[in-house]
Amino acid sequence: MRVADPATEKAPFRKLSGYDFYRDVLGSPKYVVAPMVDQSELAWRILSRRYGAQLVYTPMINAKIFALNPSPKHRDKFFDITHAEEGGPSDRPLIVQFCANDPHQLLVSAQAIQDHCDAIDLNLGCPQEIARSGHYGSFLQDEWDLIYKLVNTLHTHLKIPVTAKFRVFPSTEKTVSYARMLESAGAQILTCHGRIREQRGHNTGLADWSKIRAVKEAVSVPVFANGNISFWEDVHKCLEETGADAVMSAEGQLYNPALFAPIASTAVDASGTTTSASVKRTCGEGIYIPHAELALEYLDIVKSLKTKTALSAVKGHLFKLMRPALSREKDLRERLGKIGGSDTVHQYIEVVEELKKRMERDEVEAAGKSIDELVMIDPTTGLKLLPHWLAQPYFRPSTHLRQVDLES
Repeated sequence: MRVADPATEKAPFRKLSGYDFYRDVLGSPKYVVAPMVDQSELAWRILSRRYGAQLVYTPMINAKIFALNPSPKHRDKFFDITHAEEGGPSDRPLIVQFCANDPHQLLVSAQAIQDHCDAIDLNLGCPQEIARSGHYGSFLQDEWDLIYKLVNTLHTHLKIPVTAKFRVFPSTEKTVSYARMLESAGAQILTCHGRIREQRGHNTGLADWSKIRAVKEAVSVPVFANGNISFWEDVHKCLEETGADAVMSAEGQLYNPALFAPIASTAVDASGTTTSASVKRTCGEGIYIPHAELALEYLDIVKSLKTKTALSAVKGHLFKLMRPALSREKDLRERLGKIGGSDTVHQYIEVVEELKKRMERDEVEAAGKSIDELVMIDPTTGLKLLPHWLAQPYFRPSTHLRQVDLES
């Protein structure tokens, strides 16, 4: 009979759950960047953390596509393990999101990545047509037995926790029952997007924070609130009205990556260098940074990485970030749209640097006035429009209330 040596025996592995996981592994984050298709890639995650984001999700990965081709070359397109930057020390805390409708495929995919992230999230919220045709996201929300198996399979077999992101139902009661089912299946964090499945595109409308509050009051695991976050003031209003443990932003943060940076903060990167936030333009309770500066900082991150950043992601970020100016500087918008070839990033930098000069010109012309004095009210939305040289939210015209949030 072997006698165990206390000095050499390893303690049994203990997977943290619920608030223990939220506190001890994630660091009790309040400000969270959502999973966004082709937009919450590594370079953007790094930029986001410099400006106040405390937890970031990867873009959604299709578990079926990931599982059926195990080659590193194929899988690195979705999550680059080879270069050891994704999920590395500068990319934590990190949650990787999958969509799936097959428990085995989901498990195979999650097990391949579990050593490189802090949790696996199941996408139950995507309302797009591709989710309908692929039978995933919010189009699973009436198949509770399948959803239970998806979540519980990961909960049972992974070394790290499973979380879930979902949309509400028209009924508060059904939404609460749904959340409780996800918790019983093993989800250790629930992200509740306060819109129903049909609220998307031009019919996005406002998220219902009262349903998020009902979920928070009904479950015992941490709850993240998603929806209606455009300005810094919205962050704490949402936390107060929903009682949620954290706020998650998607499209609002894409247009202003400094969304989570309050006036009192100064962003510092991993090397200790003060970032663009040190040059503060304040409005209300938030800081608003010239979008061209943010774009150049983002492009510098893209250049510095071994991990490849999809050019579609880069272009998408630049058009969103600099939208207030590109609608005016149409020649630069056209140049940006035509860029291609082998030296694409350098060409992007040239356009952004030219835009930066023009924005500095416009800011000088407005010298002597505070940002608050320059703010206008959009007659269509009733929301504030900041000077066009600053990063700021964008509100699409809608048939209902004007509020957007990109769901993935």
